[in-house]
Amino acid sequence: MGQHPVYDGGVPVLPEPGVSESATMPQAAKLRAKSAPMSLRRRVALLAATTVGVAVALMTVAAYFVVTNALVDNASKRLERQAVTMLQLGAADTANTQPRTWIAALTTFNPDLEPIVITRDGLTYGPYRDDPYRLPFQIGEAEHKVYDREVSSSMRTAEGKQIIAVANRDGSTLILAQDLGPTREVLNRLAIVLSIVGALGIILAAAAGTAVGRTGLAPVGRLTRAVERVARTDDLRPIPVAGDDELARLTYAFNQMLIALQESRERQSRLVADAGHELKTPLTSLRTNAELLIAANRPDAPDIPEEDRRDLERDVVAQIEELSTLVGDLVDLARQDAGAETIELVNLADTLGASMERVRRRRQNVEFDVQKVDWFLYGDDSAWERALLNLCDNAAKWSPSGGTVTVRMSASHNLLTLDVADQGPGIPESDRELVFERFYRATESRTMPGSGLGLAIVRQVVVKHGGTIEAREAPGGGALLHMELPGTPTSPEEPNYSEAATGESARADAKAAPVKRGSGRGKSGKTPPSNGR
Repeated sequence: MGQHPVYDGGVPVLPEPGVSESATMPQAAKLRAKSAPMSLRRRVALLAATTVGVAVALMTVAAYFVVTNALVDNASKRLERQAVTMLQLGAADTANTQPRTWIAALTTFNPDLEPIVITRDGLTYGPYRDDPYRLPFQIGEAEHKVYDREVSSSMRTAEGKQIIAVANRDGSTLILAQDLGPTREVLNRLAIVLSIVGALGIILAAAAGTAVGRTGLAPVGRLTRAVERVARTDDLRPIPVAGDDELARLTYAFNQMLIALQESRERQSRLVADAGHELKTPLTSLRTNAELLIAANRPDAPDIPEEDRRDLERDVVAQIEELSTLVGDLVDLARQDAGAETIELVNLADTLGASMERVRRRRQNVEFDVQKVDWFLYGDDSAWERALLNLCDNAAKWSPSGGTVTVRMSASHNLLTLDVADQGPGIPESDRELVFERFYRATESRTMPGSGLGLAIVRQVVVKHGGTIEAREAPGGGALLHMELPGTPTSPEEPNYSEAATGESARADAKAAPVKRGSGRGKSGKTPPSNGR
């Protein structure tokens, strides 16, 4: 039986001859475990411990060197004061005093000092009574320079001693040395103490880092569990927010995302349910009429009058058109919900003109009184053409034959007002908010053709571009749909153009959008309008 390769990091590794596959698999698992990334909590603890450890180490080293310099400097100054004092008292005056005499006196009262005297004649005396010419340390170049009067004094450290040489006024040279052993002993003890303190500091830093990682990242843990819960159970309940720090804001933002996701799911479910309900009626009617026509063509079927046959055929065509309109509306709604728009510079006057041409072809029994003004904004031109088409076609549908639909555009500063009024029965006050809901149809409109999506598409386009729309009563009776929209009456290509508010989404996308004049004609021209309120 062949051996299976073990994949380690994407590279197949075959077991060695004589090694079983069961022995190789744990090795691969160990390699994967070793290469697994460190958790965020451990990284925080390690970072805190490393930071504090480095700080403690730097402080320890700095303290050690500061104390060392202070002790050595203090010893040097004390040695210098002793040498100066001896010269001022004349104790080292070799012309009046034997060097061995005052050296003996000096070592008696200062046993830690090791004096050497070089007379003017070059004789050298040390501190030893049994052998006054034996020296406790080797005289260096610095002391010779003082003897030769190249310098008046010198200070150096050698052989574990602090050595000072001072020129005497009688031509001799006084050299004093002091053992730094006690100072080194103090420094060694200090190093041990600082090392212990540093180690304790690092341990405490690691413990504190672990505690900080555990408590500080607790909201991240809750957020992680919430995300896993959503992925596992589709439970979109918000997470409790504690505090007001960055993690609290992250939790709040995640809750907002959950709310938006919940609303999106509800809209999707409502759209699917409403679409299924709305499609069921025309499909059932279409199927019934189609079955009647098919049955009428059978040899044994009774004859259907020609007029009834033509009525059935017209009904089939009308139902197909109604289905096409409904499907087109659903596609438009889904497209706008997904944000799949092309942002460009749109002149609503041109777009309204293109929409009116199509409405006039469809509603030849209605007159249209239209007044337009140039109005520029950044947005989706095809969406605007569909919205204006639905708005005007809806007014024409409810106007009686020979009636007039009035369309007025007026601009004030950076705000456009668009009013579309018909001469129909109007909209009851209780239904004026509901007519913009998806698939809502008032009682009076249920006998009229339409999907109930036309005004919903209009409001969605208007709101997405930062505007508002509401239903009112027209002055002469009928319905008046009043729209207010931000923008500017001047094209950006003209010198006196000033940028105006066009809604949050449009303004954010305008910088990256291609600038071109919206013609109102294009693919959207092939889409049938939505009928019905």
